[in-house]
Amino acid sequence: MTHNHGLEHSPAFFFFDMLTRVLSPYQFNPLNYNPLKSTLEAVVDFERLRRESTIKLFLCATNVRTGKVRVFDNNDVCVRRVLASACLPFLSQAVEIDGEYFWDGGYMGNPALFPLIYNCVSRDIIVIHINPTERLEIPRTAAEIMSRINEISFNSSLLREMRAIAFVTKLIDDGKLIDKNLKRLLVHSIEADDVMQGLGVSSKLNADWEFLMHLHQIGRKRADRWLKAHLTSVGIESTVDIREKYL
Repeated sequence: MTHNHGLEHSPAFFFFDMLTRVLSPYQFNPLNYNPLKSTLEAVVDFERLRRESTIKLFLCATNVRTGKVRVFDNNDVCVRRVLASACLPFLSQAVEIDGEYFWDGGYMGNPALFPLIYNCVSRDIIVIHINPTERLEIPRTAAEIMSRINEISFNSSLLREMRAIAFVTKLIDDGKLIDKNLKRLLVHSIEADDVMQGLGVSSKLNADWEFLMHLHQIGRKRADRWLKAHLTSVGIESTVDIREKYL
């Protein structure tokens, strides 16, 4: 049995979808209320994250004025910076930090890999996909078209970085680079495209607990499957063909 976890038949979703097409978040949410703020404050110990030294955290946001990516690390992390990294411009007002305004980092890095390359020792990068790379069907409704545009836009930065990684890897393998500062990166991928392709546009706004647990279970199953199949390859070889999957 298949389940449609979207909200396509919800009058509330239909009204909200139409509202965001006509009005900006500065108009329909002038008080700038964000329910995620109180949730983050309740469940995340940001002070501990800022003290953490064994795990490196990098959050990306897009500078609205310059169009450049901004990377926040452990020393910077706070509620506002997390909200900035997840700010979708049609749903939320841009988040102000130190006099600059930011939108979701996905427009410039989803995820950005270069902080891992330059600031971490490990050669292994595991990309966990939450958006499908490919869609089997052509989007036809306005909502489907906009959603696919966003997916392509968010994936484009990852594809560009993977192209650069593939280029440098080939140069290293061909013996054309002798710079010891350049690492031969090992790339891995955990995804559930077959599941994500079956979810409707509105599922991205579905915060129903049952649906979230459904996604959680899928994530655990795919991670367990990957660990059983590829854990022994970590540190030794890539487990995804970069050119086939990303280029």
